[in-house]
Amino acid sequence: MQLLPNLPKKEHFKTCFNMAWPSILESFFMAFAGLLDSLMVSSLCPSAVAAVGLTAQPKFIALAIFIAVNVSLSALVARRRGEGRREDANQIVMTALLFVITMVTIISAVFLTNIDAILKFCGTNADTHENAVTYLSIIIGGIIFNVIQMSINSAQRGSGNTKITMRTNIVSNTINVFGNWVLIGGNLGFPALGVRGAALATVFGSLVASVMSILSIMGKDTFISIPYMIQTRIRPAMDAFKNIIKVGYSIFFEQLLMRIGFMATAMMAAAQGTEAMAAHQVSMNLMGLAFSFGDGLQAAAVALIGHSLGAKLPEQAKEYGSTCRFMGLTISIILGFVYLFLGRILFGLFFPEEPHIVQICVNISYVIIVTILFQISQVIYMGCLRGAGDTKYTAKCSMLSVTIIRTLFSYVGCYILHWGIIGIWMGILADQVSRYLFASVRFKQGKWVNIKI
Repeated sequence: MQLLPNLPKKEHFKTCFNMAWPSILESFFMAFAGLLDSLMVSSLCPSAVAAVGLTAQPKFIALAIFIAVNVSLSALVARRRGEGRREDANQIVMTALLFVITMVTIISAVFLTNIDAILKFCGTNADTHENAVTYLSIIIGGIIFNVIQMSINSAQRGSGNTKITMRTNIVSNTINVFGNWVLIGGNLGFPALGVRGAALATVFGSLVASVMSILSIMGKDTFISIPYMIQTRIRPAMDAFKNIIKVGYSIFFEQLLMRIGFMATAMMAAAQGTEAMAAHQVSMNLMGLAFSFGDGLQAAAVALIGHSLGAKLPEQAKEYGSTCRFMGLTISIILGFVYLFLGRILFGLFFPEEPHIVQICVNISYVIIVTILFQISQVIYMGCLRGAGDTKYTAKCSMLSVTIIRTLFSYVGCYILHWGIIGIWMGILADQVSRYLFASVRFKQGKWVNIKI
């Protein structure tokens, strides 16, 4: 297995960089805002951090169908842009928006009705349950704004407008962080709302983001344009819906089963105690920073690959994928050194009065350093395959890696080898390695360039 890719051509590197840097900055800022969320919540107590962490997987299960639609949107819009089919692209976006608004209404109602039972199942205890219910109730209540923003931004990325989505997310996350500072501890005359304040700040940031996203498609000359939809009398269509389902249905099941695997890991971490769960959550946030670079690069890869395949340039699509991966591997090596030498300082910011929790985090960070070498690369390769429409394969790989390999290795490490929370992180490492192997083999085979969507 070739770990180091060939050096990219200068022109491909320049194109990928110009397309990728807004997406990378956007994803990084989102992850960094999440890290600051945890930092501000940690000022309350370790149990508050653990409570918020326990809401992550239920929230993403609620978002599973929308994540699937968004992957479809990016891939289909990118392909239609390459083919020069603006009307079809806009019809796909309109159809998708109608679908997600309908579904988010139904899913929100189901979650809010059963939220107490859901969180108890996820592993909340007497220390974490009340805060978890408070936080997740508010998040789900305002999740429609998040869904609208995600859908429009996915379409914009597919059309190549990564700077628009960057601006949207940076503004919304800045508002979120400022809102956390104001509402969690009670600053500028506002009441100290604790975990409730963190949730309200997140929802308000999502509201602003959704408004900005809608405004981004109000121009007449943008590839995705509401005035263009009105002018050409575009309506939702069954053919467009079928295309969305064709690309997205496997991603939905992938997301659903992946989140079950993630939730199983979180439940095992919660069973190790509140302090271990707090360390686990902060460590996940730190790894999320690494993921953000891979996510930004794969967003660029999806747009470039979709456009190249739409223009019938398969070799160019391969070059863009390889170049994005080269950039990702370089970043992962740099991040590894940062975490190695600055990890203890970073964790100390979260738990200044809890040196034993800091030590747990430091022990986890040694696993993270190895994990991100595979994580960033697999995210990029998987994004390339999804962007080409090879979603059935990526779904099978992710389900096998996350639902089975991750869960099995975590259980063995935690309960049979008695490694505790480190055993769980060995399961996370096994998951990332397996996804990297599956994705890299498929990418290098090259059959994905022939898929029609």
